[in-house]
Amino acid sequence: MDRKIFKEEHDIFRSAFRKFLEREVIPHQEEWKKQGKVSRDVWKKAGSEGFLCPWLEEKYGGSGVDFLYSVVMMEELARARESGFALSLHSDIVVPYLAAFGNEEQKQRWLPRCVSGDKITAVAMTEPGAGSDLQAIKTTAVKDGSHYILNGQKTFISNGLLCDLVIVACKTDQKADPPYTGISLIVVEDGMPGFERGRKLDKIGMLSQDTAELAFTDCRVPAKNLLGEEGQGFVFLMQKLQQERLVCAIAAQAGAEFALEETINYCQTRTAFGKPIAKFQNTKFKLVEMATEIEVSRAFTDRLIIEHMNGANIIKETCMAKWWTTEMLKRVVDQCLQFFGGYGYMLEYPIAQAYLDVRVQTIFAGTTEIMKEIIGRQMGL
Repeated sequence: MDRKIFKEEHDIFRSAFRKFLEREVIPHQEEWKKQGKVSRDVWKKAGSEGFLCPWLEEKYGGSGVDFLYSVVMMEELARARESGFALSLHSDIVVPYLAAFGNEEQKQRWLPRCVSGDKITAVAMTEPGAGSDLQAIKTTAVKDGSHYILNGQKTFISNGLLCDLVIVACKTDQKADPPYTGISLIVVEDGMPGFERGRKLDKIGMLSQDTAELAFTDCRVPAKNLLGEEGQGFVFLMQKLQQERLVCAIAAQAGAEFALEETINYCQTRTAFGKPIAKFQNTKFKLVEMATEIEVSRAFTDRLIIEHMNGANIIKETCMAKWWTTEMLKRVVDQCLQFFGGYGYMLEYPIAQAYLDVRVQTIFAGTTEIMKEIIGRQMGL
């Protein structure tokens, strides 16, 4: 598809970021998988080259460019099959909370270091007993003079081991009715007494992504670290989930495209019964079916990118894109692996690693079932 959304400057940026990945990321991927996390060094290198939060205003260290620069990086990370370096989580999901809801003092204190890579961020919503149902969270923050006393546990937190700033969803009013009006967002900083990182969680895929448990035990957090006002946390989260789900869709779309591209190349060179397997009708038809799904999905995703940049309220559509693209990605990678035969089951082949990495994408940032529930409500059902 001849995409019309990018300009020459985006293409130049893509080339620069691709070279960065080839130089600073791809050579270290196997090492990071063994360690269960990427190095802090790559974050600082990305910051020094302008690849973190480029959309931020220049007064906070950013370049003030449009969202398409972030889209370029999401796509290139997918092309490089890099699932551990959570650059998009940091730049396009977490830091936007600080930029949108932080006061000027907080922005000056945190944002420049988020751009430089000196502060890595995470957001802590999920708990052992509360996932998509945010109203059910148990973590509490009780005001004590000029501090909050934070108690609770969080789990499945990406960047959990590396993060220097973590935005914690907590209950500041346990008696609020309805319950969501008692949720607030508080920024916890590395080193605060009572903030502990639990074990790194062992996953079937995304092995270099440091997913961890976090614990807060009488953790004293300065009241000045409250984002916005008390009781506004749920509203803030809802406002930013549109972009989070679009980010997931963009990455899934790109992942499906590159999996198919690699598989077509393999099918054109792998022979059976004296001819390339791409020449067999079943193989050809399956490749055509996947290409069609991907092409249709690309048109929808690119449309949403532009509408989102124009400020449109597309909650329903981004939920559609999130569940559709991630489910499509699962189907595509599964079928692509089949064409690799026994080699597709070997971890030395990228398609095998992709098979493990993509499974979680229909789960995080809201499961497929939750997306459909939200869409149904938006449709008045």
